[in-house]
Amino acid sequence: MTETTLRLENVDKFYGPIGRGVHAVKDVSMRVDRGDIVALLGSSGCGKTSTLRMIAGFEAVSRGAIYIAGRQVHTLPPVKRNVAMAFEGYSLYPPLTVRENIAFALKSSRARAPEVAARVDEVAAMLEITNILDRYPNSISGGQQQRASLARALIRDADLHLLDEPMGQLEPQLRTLLRGRLKHFIKERGLTAILVTHDQTEANALADKIAVMEAGELQQYASPAEIKERPANLFTGTFVGEPPMNVFPATASHLGDRIHLDLEGGLDLVYPESAFAPTVRAAMLARRQVMIGVRPYAVRRGEGGATATVLANQWLGDQSHIAARFAGGTIVLVEHDRAALQEGERIAVRLAPDDLHIFDPETGCAMSHGREAA
Repeated sequence: MTETTLRLENVDKFYGPIGRGVHAVKDVSMRVDRGDIVALLGSSGCGKTSTLRMIAGFEAVSRGAIYIAGRQVHTLPPVKRNVAMAFEGYSLYPPLTVRENIAFALKSSRARAPEVAARVDEVAAMLEITNILDRYPNSISGGQQQRASLARALIRDADLHLLDEPMGQLEPQLRTLLRGRLKHFIKERGLTAILVTHDQTEANALADKIAVMEAGELQQYASPAEIKERPANLFTGTFVGEPPMNVFPATASHLGDRIHLDLEGGLDLVYPESAFAPTVRAAMLARRQVMIGVRPYAVRRGEGGATATVLANQWLGDQSHIAARFAGGTIVLVEHDRAALQEGERIAVRLAPDDLHIFDPETGCAMSHGREAA
């Protein structure tokens, strides 16, 4: 059985009186297994940083409980939780060199000086800061300070490593390089890490699981592949993915052996009833009003498709992003070849049933993904 490193049970955070203050984190429960990397992903103000700070002990838990390595810790001060944290604001000691800042994390351990030096050199090389080890924090750039803070956290022997936007200040090329190195470093040592980020690419590249948060609530907690292929709700489906999922309101009806999805503008998508599982089909027809979603890379051009009018066609060097007027809104297609399309040109787009995501428009909850045992 996999050992659990972190467990959150019905955790709430109020800023102000409980029930009357700002409810920043709402009834969050999740489990992080030993050796996993978990990304808390969401937009600004969604509650991800408040959650991380409660785990670290820098924010009090209003309700609920937090366990680390089997110990209930939410009433303990940070120093007694055995967590290592890389702050978004760096928090380096100005009187110490970068080398001394990183090594400071091992000051209370019994490691000998040669071992400490070797570990500092190793993590510094991984993060490309070897050349600044003997400089002071006020003489290096923000990105270098951020990597020094990250190194100080990673070098520690801790039950849990908490990383708050650890590469937010880095230029894209360096960030791309370090993502792979960072994941290898964490996995090779069997560390357990919680990463706060608003960057979907970073979350997908680093994390074993992603916790999508919005308005203080945990929307979905699953692997990157599952979140992309089986979003739990409309928010997750449209928030995760670049370009975002195309979504359209539709009216479902059943004529003969066909399912009709009527969209705005008189568009009618017709599928064999076998395209949907019986339970999904029954739910769609009972509700009548649904939301259909399809990823941009799953939209195809071809004869027999529904009509759309090109609004824009951008070649990004390795793929074309085509935006077209469709069903009273806009549909985006992604193609890997350069598309010779002009604004105003009419195209036919096909939405295969295997690629459709169906959502309840009232609750936002997913009803089906593709055929799903149809």
